[in-house]
Amino acid sequence: MSASDTWHTHRKGCVPCSSPTGPRCPDGDGLWERLVRLQDAYLTHLRTKGSTS
Repeated sequence: MSASDTWHTHRKGCVPCSSPTGPRCPDGDGLWERLVRLQDAYLTHLRTKGSTS
């Protein structure tokens, strides 16, 4: 959750990151990559957990 909160807080104050079509700034790019990586890990965990029940 903190990665999502951090990304959304950054996005609100960053013009390049707030654009839906434009490239993200270097800081925003790193925050976005972290959010995506953690979300993928979480979804993989849920799929794995569900298949072993």
